[in-house]
Formats: sequence, structure tokens, C-alpha cells
Amino acid sequence: MLFADTVVAEPAVHKPKIMAIMLLVGMIVFSFFGLNDTIFGEFMRPVIGEPTESGLFGNMAIGLVLSMLFTANIVLIGFLPFRYQVLLVWAELLLLFLSFFYSFGLNFEFIRSKIWFMISQGVFTTLYISAVSITLASMVAIVGAVAKLSTNGFAFAIASFYTSFFRGLPLLMQVYLIYLGLPQLGYVIDAVPAGILALTLCYGAYMTEIFRAGIQSINKGQWEASRSMGFGFALTMRRIILPQAMPLIIPPTGNQFIAMLKDSSLVSVIGVWELMFLARTLGNKDFRHMEMLITAAIIYWCLSMCLEVIQSRIERHYRTISH
Repeated sequence: MLFADTVVAEPAVHKPKIMAIMLLVGMIVFSFFGLNDTIFGEFMRPVIGEPTESGLFGNMAIGLVLSMLFTANIVLIGFLPFRYQVLLVWAELLLLFLSFFYSFGLNFEFIRSKIWFMISQGVFTTLYISAVSITLASMVAIVGAVAKLSTNGFAFAIASFYTSFFRGLPLLMQVYLIYLGLPQLGYVIDAVPAGILALTLCYGAYMTEIFRAGIQSINKGQWEASRSMGFGFALTMRRIILPQAMPLIIPPTGNQFIAMLKDSSLVSVIGVWELMFLARTLGNKDFRHMEMLITAAIIYWCLSMCLEVIQSRIERHYRTISH
């Protein structure tokens, strides 16, 4: 968060002009979607008559009511402390998403019968592939970052070519090239190692630039001082440079880990039994596509939230050390 503002001012959402603008914009937006044929039209039947025949009047009336409710909700939330604002908004948005999913007429018994297999098989494989890939990608990134900062033209050329090539190709294409291309050279590779190798090389290229930027953010004097004290290159990097660069490296690296967790679904195209593969397979078998896709989406979201919490704890740890 930014530093707390010491200037005391009325919240923007409590100003009459802002409230009027929200009310007008909300009415236009809600009216644009034409909600006559929805449950909102049924609620407004005493006012607009037959929803399907109410036309523009019905759309505008429904839009006005929804806009008033939306504006009142925002204004009332503005009176709460920050923590409760966050909790209430999260609860409301979660309720909206669950209502949206519930409107699909899902078969919850089918979900209940399949969810344990998706977690025990799919989640385990997804986390295994992601964890191994991010570990290897971090190692590749450190080597690549050092090479890109090197005065050795050979090392710089290899590192710059590597980052340019693997950042320039879609990850799905890299998965196919590795899984189908290596056997053409006489090296047959299984699906899981191929997926891990593709994720490692792709995200290693992105993280190389993250590590390079983090290392370059440290003042040159730190490097010169450590070298003047007789520290070797490896010791200087491990004890002086990287500890200071970590507060800058951790946030984008955490983002890459979350992105890799989701992009691991691409290895399903080569038959890896990860979460997305199981969602498609189980859904196709019983023609319950939405049940499995929504279940997989919620599981991915829960895993991402767990990683967000871990990332915030690591960031707080390094921020405390740096201060």
C-alpha cells in the first residue's frame, strides 16, 4: 500500500456529483444489456408489465433500479473501515460469481463424484510440474542474468539469443517442438519431462530479465566494495548482491510462478494427466463439460490464492530484512 494520506477528506463516493455520475452511468450500462427476459424482469413485472413486451421502457426501468442499488451499495460500503470494505466487496463478488455458475444448472452430484480424483491426480501433477519447472527456471535465470551482464561476448550472445528465442515463441509451440522434435534427433522424451523442459526454458527466459534487472538495481559501489575486500565473484553474488536484489526479484518471480501454474495446462495437449486434461476428459465422457471446467477453474483459483499468500509472506520477510 501507499503511505497513509494525512489529508482528511470526504470519500469520493460520498460526493453528490460522483453519486449522480455513478447513477447515470450505471443506468446506461444496465439498460444496454437488455435484462427484460431475465429474473430482474420478473421482479419488475408489477411496474413494467409483461417483461418481453416492455421494450425500451422496461430496459430503462430495470437499469434505473439496478443502478440505484449499485450506487447505494457503494455509498454504504464507503462508510466502513478499510478491512471491512475489502471483506464485504470480496463476499459480494464471490456471491455474484457463484450465482452466475449456479445459473448453468450444474449437476453437483456429478461434481462431488469426480472432484476427489481431480484433486488427488490432477492437482498433484499440476503442482509437481509447476514446482520442478519454477525451480529449474530459477537456476537457468540466474545463469542467464549473469551471462547477460557479463563482458564476455560469447556468454552474452548465448544468453541474449536464448531469451529472444524463447520469449518470442508461443509456449504451446515450444511444447510441441520439444515433444515431437527431440525424437527426430533420436532422443525420445516422455510427456511429463517434455512439459517440464518447455516450461523451464520458456519461463527461464522471462525470469532471466527479472533477475538481470534486480541485479542491475544494486549500486555498482556494492560490487566494487566487496571485490576490494577480496570477495570472489560467487561469494559477492551470494552474500552481497542477491540478498539486496531479492526484494525486487520476488514480486515478479511470484507472478511468473502463478502464471506457470496456469500455463501448465498447456502440457495437457501432449497427454499429461494434469488438472485441465482431467477436466476435459471427465467432462467429455459424460457430456458434463461445464461442471468439470468450472470445478477446475475454482481449483486453479484456490491454488493461485495460496501462492499469492506465500508470495506476500516472502515479500514481507525480505522487506523486513532490508529495513
